[in-house]
Amino acid sequence: MGYGQWLHGEAVAAGMVMACEMSVRLGWLDESVTKRTEKLLARASLPIRPPPSMAIEEFMTYMSVDKKVESGVLKLILLKGLGDAVVTADFSKEILYDTIMYYQDLFREKPEEYDNYLILKS
Repeated sequence: MGYGQWLHGEAVAAGMVMACEMSVRLGWLDESVTKRTEKLLARASLPIRPPPSMAIEEFMTYMSVDKKVESGVLKLILLKGLGDAVVTADFSKEILYDTIMYYQDLFREKPEEYDNYLILKS
């Protein structure tokens, strides 16, 4: 299974930001870490947002074949704090779905800014 037009590292970069956002939603991480991660990855010319066309079902399909799935249980790498990453299944599907929908909502609200978010904020 490929990543469309993205290289593996580009998909990982967007996933890192999403993992930070989800960690914030779980109450484990301060939002400033997500912003810091976005800025760092953008400086490396890596994507900081998932493709807006990806539906929740498509995300779930990709995640279901991830190497971190054990006995049918999806595990994600999330942050309990800066430098404190955990591989965990300790999250609700609602939080996962809300995180994915957050990015889809961002695109719907301001599609012209979605890909260039940090460039426009500078």
